[in-house]
Amino acid sequence: MNPREPLYKAAGVDTAAAQSGLHKIIERIKQTWPAPDGLGAVKLDIGYFANVIDIGGIGLAICTDGVGSKSIIAQMMNRYDTIGIDCVAMNVNDAICVGARPISMVDYIAIEQADADILGAIAIGLAAGAKQAGISICGGEIAPLKDVVHGFDLVGMAVGIVPLDRIITGRDLAPGDVIIGLESSGIHSNGLTLARHVFFERAKLAIDHVFPELGIPLGEELLRPTLIYVPEILDIINNIPGVKALINITGDGLLNLPRVEAKVGFLIDDLPSTPPIFRLIQQYGAVDDAEMFDVYNMGVGFCVLVAQCDADAALAILRRHGRGSRIIGSVIDDDGQRVHLPRERLIGHGKTFYGR
Repeated sequence: MNPREPLYKAAGVDTAAAQSGLHKIIERIKQTWPAPDGLGAVKLDIGYFANVIDIGGIGLAICTDGVGSKSIIAQMMNRYDTIGIDCVAMNVNDAICVGARPISMVDYIAIEQADADILGAIAIGLAAGAKQAGISICGGEIAPLKDVVHGFDLVGMAVGIVPLDRIITGRDLAPGDVIIGLESSGIHSNGLTLARHVFFERAKLAIDHVFPELGIPLGEELLRPTLIYVPEILDIINNIPGVKALINITGDGLLNLPRVEAKVGFLIDDLPSTPPIFRLIQQYGAVDDAEMFDVYNMGVGFCVLVAQCDADAALAILRRHGRGSRIIGSVIDDDGQRVHLPRERLIGHGKTFYGR
């Protein structure tokens, strides 16, 4: 039995059903792909953080993502001026994983009832996120859907460019390569359904409850924007041509590491201290370690994988950008593509961590 199912499914997220549905979607959409040498040829298989299509010899990276149920936290707080940053972050942080430079983005706001003040505040965050990422927002759509949506949903689609011969997929990863973990700002934009279930349904806490460990209202902590890693990662791509893999640690946490082409495993044996918000979720929800690592980034928002000889240069670039980072582990020989957490006595495969 998946150890996270009882609580996560109770919170309203059935990951097994979503995965089954995804396979059915993939079967259909791949039938639309053009010939490998045709205009718009798809360069990667489904499963990477973004895909790349060939537009007359130019690699156009494309991806889409949204803020999920973090929008409910914005509604509870009646604060909408940061959620747009999350929307930008969720897209551009995926685009850079294939080595692309994000260029532009469009957004889609589905809203129960159009409200000029709310829409204006969302735009503040979108513009702030675009500035951080160095992209434009070239258009979008606002859809009033009172019969479909309660509150609002915010989704984006980003495009970028990458030379077709420099697409990064992790194909060259080998045992001994180094895994550098970049700090997260906290929960980012994944696992909010479980967090809301724990704090507001089980523990019956108020949105403005202040934990001493946090020092700010709970709602502010949960609404803290997702970090945008574009400037420092583009710097690494431009200055370390041998960068082997770039991994956005979103939903599924460190289980995103195996989303690479090489059949290797990952040993994570020096994680930073777990941020207080995750310890509180675990405490108030009686969530076990395996489920926490299934769902959350646990303090690591992005990973850079390089050869040992390039580790110091990558870390120096990250320091120059003021980004907290450290070596958290290494690539190991494991054709099962498992993620090993020896300190936590966990091994992850697919979308689940198991006790050793």
